[in-house]
Amino acid sequence: MPSAPAFTTLGVPAALSAVLADRGITEPTPIQAKTLPDSLAGRDVLGRGRTGSGKTYAFLLPLVARLSASGRPATARKPRALVLAPTRELVGQIEEALKPLADAFGLTTMTVFGGVGQNPQVRGLKAGVDILLACPGRLEDLIGQGHCDLGAVEVTVLDEADHMADLGFLPAVRRLLDATPSRGQRLLFSATLDKAIDVLVKRFLHEPVVHQADSAQSPVSAMDHHVLHLAREHRVPVLVDLASAPGRTVVFTRTKHGAKALTRQLNKSGVPTVELHGNLSQNARTRNMEAFHSGKASTLVATDIAARGIHVDDVALVVHADPPAEHKAYLHRSGRTARAGAAGTVVTLMTDEQVRDVRDLTRAAGIKPTVTRLAALDHPVLAELAPGERQVVAGGLVVEAPASSGNGGGGGRGNGGGGNGGGGRRSSRGGRGRSAGQGSGQAGSTSGGSGSGAARSGGSRPAGAKAGAPRTGAPKSGGGQGGRGRRTGSSAGSTSGGSRHSASSFSSGRR
Repeated sequence: MPSAPAFTTLGVPAALSAVLADRGITEPTPIQAKTLPDSLAGRDVLGRGRTGSGKTYAFLLPLVARLSASGRPATARKPRALVLAPTRELVGQIEEALKPLADAFGLTTMTVFGGVGQNPQVRGLKAGVDILLACPGRLEDLIGQGHCDLGAVEVTVLDEADHMADLGFLPAVRRLLDATPSRGQRLLFSATLDKAIDVLVKRFLHEPVVHQADSAQSPVSAMDHHVLHLAREHRVPVLVDLASAPGRTVVFTRTKHGAKALTRQLNKSGVPTVELHGNLSQNARTRNMEAFHSGKASTLVATDIAARGIHVDDVALVVHADPPAEHKAYLHRSGRTARAGAAGTVVTLMTDEQVRDVRDLTRAAGIKPTVTRLAALDHPVLAELAPGERQVVAGGLVVEAPASSGNGGGGGRGNGGGGNGGGGRRSSRGGRGRSAGQGSGQAGSTSGGSGSGAARSGGSRPAGAKAGAPRTGAPKSGGGQGGRGRRTGSSAGSTSGGSRHSASSFSSGRR
């Protein structure tokens, strides 16, 4: 098997290759190796690669290289490059990966999204910015108010285009692309290519080069898929057992109410847990992601809408507490683990009434999971899926709200509310270790702190909902690897009746 080419042999400037090497990234992923020669040459590119395939660097490297080569200065209200993404979390993660690359050439960056005060964003645009990373809604608002003009954009990137379509953003995306110069370069990246994406391609990309790094349904070879067939009342105790093992865990529910209820249940059972869904304020979302990044919280409970904005190294286990409605959501959820060549485990909880739906779902996703009938809570498969000694912390975790500050507080380029996910701090708690490296938007240990340009934080919005009931705040300690571990502290079985929410509550409620 031939070795992967070095970035410089693909045309990446040496300065950018050095930045990647400093972060342990020396070989391009397949989607990068295929797209970089064309994108660096200025051609429009349509790239498809599964979640975690390295699409973020596939468009950031040519974007920075081409802006540096053109040498045009940034002017007030007119960014030189535009990156559109569907969620605030994804915008922040892309900016985290971009900042060290942009710094290597003295380029300025800023993020624009809703849920935070717009005044810092207005000041940043007025000062002039090279690369603008934005969600469509807030950017349209700022353009409508006369604070931003896309007439000088040289390179436009649309990331997670299929997710944009799923969320109903395509009308806004079309209006924004219409506002950019037709002669500019356009790069469109997506995990899947469907009819909605074809419309964008035909209208906005000029003679695009199409690259697909893998099949649209290709599962990751290092990802193990399992289905646990269990009684409804056993779901929460099983989740507590899996999540209390060493390693980071992401649990998905279908609804915002379900995510909130399950977060309470896990925290009450001693698993330090935070939530991520659309009902949280931006400050609360940022604090919760910082807790998960840093390791203070070992488990994140999220809804589908957040699935593509979660890019955290070393997620060992993904659990579908509620099976998703369709196979694309299954693949995107599962892509939170086994990123950039690392291994990972995906578990779907299935009750009797969900057997047909889960069978159809996995078939459509191209997955052949191992199905285990779970008749008791001490089944040995639980220790196989999540090895290591179970550790619980009395009371779980609370993410403390910071002292309130005036509008526009906090400096630099961080994701609104004072930084983005705690930078690159990682916490390895033993057990299921995973290698770090490229994923879809992680840039190693880059901090989301300060830099040149206007302040980017989001003012004095209220802290939002707390992640669970009162907690001690102590992180879960690392445990050993190997055979079945014993639980310490409160037992998993105590959860089924200990919360005011029933064991089935996380599968009902509003989305």
